[in-house]
Amino acid sequence: RPPCAMDWQVLTRELSLYLESQVRVGFFGSGVGLSLVLGFGVAYACYYLNSIAKKPQLVASNGRFCRFLEEYCPVVTETYYPTIWCWEGRVQTLLRPFITSRPQVQYRNELIKTADGGQISLDWFDNNDSSYYPDASTRPTVLLLPGLTGTSKESYILHMIHQSETLGYRCVVFNNRGIAGEELLTPRTYCAANTEDLETVIHHVHSLHPSAPFMAAGVSMGGMLLLNYLGKTGRDTPLMAAAIFSAGWNVFESIESLEKPLNWLLFNYYLTTCLQSSISRHRQMLEKLFDMDLVMKARTIREFDKQFTSVMFGYRSIDDYYEDASPCRKLKSVGIPVLCLNSVDDVFSPGHAIPVETAKQNANIALVLTSCGGHIGFLEGIWPRKCTYMDRVFKQFVQAVFEHGNKIFSM
Repeated sequence: RPPCAMDWQVLTRELSLYLESQVRVGFFGSGVGLSLVLGFGVAYACYYLNSIAKKPQLVASNGRFCRFLEEYCPVVTETYYPTIWCWEGRVQTLLRPFITSRPQVQYRNELIKTADGGQISLDWFDNNDSSYYPDASTRPTVLLLPGLTGTSKESYILHMIHQSETLGYRCVVFNNRGIAGEELLTPRTYCAANTEDLETVIHHVHSLHPSAPFMAAGVSMGGMLLLNYLGKTGRDTPLMAAAIFSAGWNVFESIESLEKPLNWLLFNYYLTTCLQSSISRHRQMLEKLFDMDLVMKARTIREFDKQFTSVMFGYRSIDDYYEDASPCRKLKSVGIPVLCLNSVDDVFSPGHAIPVETAKQNANIALVLTSCGGHIGFLEGIWPRKCTYMDRVFKQFVQAVFEHGNKIFSM
């Protein structure tokens, strides 16, 4: 029996003896209330340790990739202890933006042109004070892709940059068209399936620093977009590796989950209004192609995509768009090492829709599946202001790739 099991057995026995004495005293004195509180506390602690705090499931068919992660990214094999008072998926999802801190980051903005006449806003964190990599031409670069309506100002992006700064790396954030304050020059925004803008950004960044090691990390829809790009390009990409966090693997399953009454109330309606708000500023440009009054009446993400997104990108139906946008369909074609972190209690990406069997068929893929964590939650510690489990996975994996990547690239 492992030492930790013996320790908890001893602790439980001692607490039980203590509670028994307290209860006896309490019935003849005033200790009953304290005993009940302590009893509940012990019961809750036992439940938490037995049912909530668990090691993540590591799914990878390639033994070398597994050994690489165990040695250089050990966080993926360690027990994840969610914040004891908010471990449930929806609660973690809702609280993370309000609880986590927002590190200060000074960006340098760059607007680049696209082939269709549009423009993309990139926010650079150059990290010119890097003592580990003083030569900018060889400083490792991480491309960050935020979620559905996210920008470089999201707390999870700021934390990734903070982690990268401590390691001496450079970061650049890919803001989707029209949501980071820049003007739309054409009546086109973005979607999870169309990778043209991402390809433009990747080749632009690589052309500026061709000698710098280069990888990418995508969160939520940013992760879906990155996976769809990798499935399309295979090995033909300047990226060394990628990290994916809380991606929606099957859009049909994600949308169905988000349309359940409680999830619609907590997440779906709010996200729909965020999408509408992100395009309302460009109404004059978009009215050239869309019935904006109809788009602004949408009350679900599905209705928004049906009236706007799928039409913008030329799909015959919303089902065609959702099928094309689902990364699970392209996973077999990914040609570089990719680490994917998901929580099985994520209502945006239900556990049953995570393509475990498909992932096992591609030696480049490693899935890390936690039992708790929600959507971009992964809170840990009593008061989870700073580092989350997701942040630690990000930091260890990018460091492993940039400093020891040669050990997995021979896969």
